[in-house]
Amino acid sequence: MLTNTMATADTASTPPLPAPWHTYLQSALAPDESIEAWLTLDLDDTLRFGDSVLVLTGRQLIACATDGQIAAWPLDATFELHAHDHAGVGSLTLQDDTARRAIWRFTLTQNPAALRFSRRFDQVLDALREGREAGPVPAVLCAQCQAPLPPDEDDCPACSGSIDQPPSTWTLFRLWRFARPYKGQLLLGFLLTLAATGATLVPPYLTMPLMDNVLIPYQNGQQIDTSLVVLYLGGLLGSAVVAWGLGWARTYILALFSERIGADLRTTTYDHLLRQSLEYFGNKRTGDLMARISSETDRICVFLSLHALDFATDVLMIIMTAIILASINPWLALVTLVPLPFIAWLIHLVRDRLRTGFDKTGRVWGEITSVLADTIPGIRVVKAFAQEKRESQRFREANRVNLEANDKLNRVWSVFSPTVALLTEVGLLVVWAFGIWQVANNDITVGVLTAFLAYIGRFYGRLDSMSRIVSVTQKAAAGAKRVFDILDHASSVPEPTNPVHLKGVQGQITLANVGFRYGNRAVLRDVDLVIQPGEMVGLVGHSGSGKSTLVNLMCRFYDVSEGAIRIDGTDVRSVPVAEYRQHIGLVLQEPFLFFGTIAENIAYGRPDASRDEIVAAARAAHAHEFILRLPQGYDSLVGERGQGLSGGERQRISIARALLIDPKILILDEATSSVDTETEKEIQKALDNLVRGRTTIAIAHRLSTLRKANRLVVMDRGRIVEEGDHDTLIERGGFYWRLYEAQQRQVEGEVLTPTITPAMPSAHTAGIAAEPALK
Repeated sequence: MLTNTMATADTASTPPLPAPWHTYLQSALAPDESIEAWLTLDLDDTLRFGDSVLVLTGRQLIACATDGQIAAWPLDATFELHAHDHAGVGSLTLQDDTARRAIWRFTLTQNPAALRFSRRFDQVLDALREGREAGPVPAVLCAQCQAPLPPDEDDCPACSGSIDQPPSTWTLFRLWRFARPYKGQLLLGFLLTLAATGATLVPPYLTMPLMDNVLIPYQNGQQIDTSLVVLYLGGLLGSAVVAWGLGWARTYILALFSERIGADLRTTTYDHLLRQSLEYFGNKRTGDLMARISSETDRICVFLSLHALDFATDVLMIIMTAIILASINPWLALVTLVPLPFIAWLIHLVRDRLRTGFDKTGRVWGEITSVLADTIPGIRVVKAFAQEKRESQRFREANRVNLEANDKLNRVWSVFSPTVALLTEVGLLVVWAFGIWQVANNDITVGVLTAFLAYIGRFYGRLDSMSRIVSVTQKAAAGAKRVFDILDHASSVPEPTNPVHLKGVQGQITLANVGFRYGNRAVLRDVDLVIQPGEMVGLVGHSGSGKSTLVNLMCRFYDVSEGAIRIDGTDVRSVPVAEYRQHIGLVLQEPFLFFGTIAENIAYGRPDASRDEIVAAARAAHAHEFILRLPQGYDSLVGERGQGLSGGERQRISIARALLIDPKILILDEATSSVDTETEKEIQKALDNLVRGRTTIAIAHRLSTLRKANRLVVMDRGRIVEEGDHDTLIERGGFYWRLYEAQQRQVEGEVLTPTITPAMPSAHTAGIAAEPALK
């Protein structure tokens, strides 16, 4: 199958058609006719997969199939080319003033290219009407930042935060925004580090007089001066104790500092994540987000508390040691620096490989966490379909990829670290040789050489330690990038710049010319609807008609792409998100309960509610009786996602949760579609209490939920096609009538299958009538 490619540029920059199409079209093109744009299609007229191509020139529109059949339409000023999409299938329709001339189908992977082809068609037609040449297609700009969009993309990478940049060490400096509140502790920790490092440099300096004034004179026959020995050994002991005390204080203070940075980073990231729209979570794996907030922030915390401290100590140690060495003997100090250029070159060589490697291992670890996040909550489905081996294999595969990524990283590191150690040993050997030569020439004493070697041991030890820091630094930088990818993502449902606060909400909902696109797919178009305060409106239509999307827009889980939604005349985008949602109660088809007690789940929207208010809400939701039958009543623990309760019980708790916040606007998203008839009756009683006096929008699977609706709104392909009550719509004989009749025939054809057991030689078969289902 041909790749999804569409050329929209001037003639000189238009890439040539693939060879097969070029061969087919040679006979249809005049010698001087140039191709303005072309589009590959992947569906035929019967909606089966099949290749074809549309070619636009300055004179005609040509369609060519793989069998070589060609149809052409000379361009006319009355032509229009419209792009539409619905339920996973897109279409291009060519029409003029009188009739539709042709239609082509494609999957939504082709949709961005089809939209660009349509825009190019409009540009060529405009040029034809004005009698001029069609110029190049202008770049499509992002509506927010005005940056050119990538080819065949509708989303701006910069605005969506999807630009994939390799992690950089400079990312760690962005942590300063979290360190700024603790700059006092940071300064104190730095001063303690400076003092502790200075204290550790005292012992080697005392070895010079100990060697030259005590040990060497003793070898030459002189008596040992006991006072000097006590003085030098006391100095060694005192410096060690001071270094220990300062080191303990430094480590403790900086550990507290780094833990608070880590905690603030986790909290800020989680808060920012909660402010994202549902669109963001639809493109992310749960396990990956969990890994970023937990393991990545923990990795940064460890780096700040341990490795960054060690790095600062190493830098100070090297600087101070270099100063001391230069003051003792400049030439010997210069020889000490011989390995430094080679170590610096090695660090530069492996840094990029380590950085990209740790970024990959972080993403792979997120995949492992995602497998766990998928499997553990869905363990009932895994066991029901006996897919334990399959899930185990998924985990093994993710673990294998993680192992391969780490093996590749370790191959680089295993060469780097020993090489640095070898260079430091060679450097130490060079210092020994040069020092012996200077001792032989009486340029330095043995004590000076001994002190020098002690300092050099620390100097090279710190160099080796700093080289190891490269690994953890790149690992922390990769983790910081993954965390800041979340923090840098702007929500598609932003808070208003100049918020308007709702007062005395009545519950009138107005949808004015509402349109919504999800990615490159148009879901709603030109929706106009007014719902009066206290009115109950039922949304009906086929699956994929846009009902749930309309509800999501009313809840402001997404923002409209076109038009506006107003509450009591106020645009919902001008109201703070949390404040607006306080006026909305939502009952979902699959209610979600959190791990905790029954009372805590009912009071989720109002954590400060009293027990009497909770019980009253449960009574109104017809949940009080079954709650009292639980072992601890309202204090009974609900398992994760409500395990341990039936679907009807979970639904009634969710209704009580909605009742407790006393919303002015109520949204029922197929609230009774997943329960049996008896349970539905109980839920329906609870819903009757819930909808009383509230503006209600109900998506119903069963007609019983909609019988009390004041009005039915019928949707199809993202548009409202009919409005009215049940009887009026049936009398009209339109879309709703056809849907109702089709479902009635389906219900009448359902017959209960008889059950035969050894104790029952015959079975009575009865036709059970069920409620017609309206999706």
